[in-house]
Amino acid sequence: MTTTAAAPVLAPLQIGPHTIDTPVVLAPMAGITNRAFRRLCRQYGAAGSDAGGASGSTSLYVSEMITSRALVERTPITMRLIEHDPDESPRSIQLYSVDPVTTAAAVRMLVEEDRCDHIDLNFGCPVPKVTRKGGGSALPWKTELFRGIVHNAVREASVRGIPVTVKMRKGIDDDHLTFLEAGRIAEGEGAAAVALHARTAAQAYSGTADWAAIAQLKQTVTSVPVLGNGDIWSAEDALRMVAETGCDGVVVGRGCLGRPWLFTDLAAAFAGSDHRVRPSMAQVAHTLRLHTEYLVEFYESEQKACRDIRKHIAWYLKGFRAGSHIRSHLALVDSLASLDDLLATMDLDQPWPGEAAEGQRGRAGSERRVILPEGWLDSQELSDQQRRTIAAAELDVSGG
Repeated sequence: MTTTAAAPVLAPLQIGPHTIDTPVVLAPMAGITNRAFRRLCRQYGAAGSDAGGASGSTSLYVSEMITSRALVERTPITMRLIEHDPDESPRSIQLYSVDPVTTAAAVRMLVEEDRCDHIDLNFGCPVPKVTRKGGGSALPWKTELFRGIVHNAVREASVRGIPVTVKMRKGIDDDHLTFLEAGRIAEGEGAAAVALHARTAAQAYSGTADWAAIAQLKQTVTSVPVLGNGDIWSAEDALRMVAETGCDGVVVGRGCLGRPWLFTDLAAAFAGSDHRVRPSMAQVAHTLRLHTEYLVEFYESEQKACRDIRKHIAWYLKGFRAGSHIRSHLALVDSLASLDDLLATMDLDQPWPGEAAEGQRGRAGSERRVILPEGWLDSQELSDQQRRTIAAAELDVSGG
């Protein structure tokens, strides 16, 4: 069954020298958007199967968030996370930093060693272990620090013509909004695009994304693309966001959890097609199994791969009939053989369950107080104490 979305079709997205045929970007998600998952999304529909000619290969896929300090220090897990498949293009990496000097060193390393074709800067992460260091969505409040990080990244990346983009939130909370000023600064410092998750850090993933803020940013930033993020659970949502905000493309995060074919739907939608992938249980089981195989290759360990896939299982099975016995055992799977045995006990003839499989995915949580460094909101300038300690704040921060 297909649906027709009466919405405008966007032109390809231009990020510096890169033309992204489908104006869609995969949002970095810690523990999710590794090389295995990106490959799964890119390959879906490429063989024509049930995708109506659309393919996930036409979107832009960004790595998990990489800490600049850990990159410069070449920690083993970081070096694994920046790996790309040979056919992955553009090779995109998201960097987190709270220090302009470390940012410059990390970008210089990526450029000189030819490790990427696009760099995205993370100013959107709302998790406490990041914001308490002044990073992620807390950082744009310090306008000159924000400017320094963007400036240094653009300067170092421009040596090889690598575009730098910025992903951010509306601000810390409703009383401390930063997105319009940050958008102007990023544009002025040479960012190739800006993306807005239309929630504050205080909202985390709760409530409803404020798409009107995306429209405001689009009216403010006029010389580079503006991308919208938040509450895109389907291709129809993406088309509606574009129609309501005028944004130049969309960034998709939690909506693709357990649904790597969403990017194929988006490719069809932005190409003007009403075709949508509606996989049967057998097709979902095959995709889940393939995802696990790719994770085995990524981790070079079947045991680690099986531990990783456990968190994806509920997302893949959303809406399908699967008893508590099967779900609980799948959540303990420890080998490809045990995964195969459990999948074989399911009713693989089930068709796509429709509405039951749609809608929100991942935890929404509730609004909360943002944990910040002492005195962070007293001024938009760094205090001497904050300046002395912030450069050491990156090492113990991992993705979010």
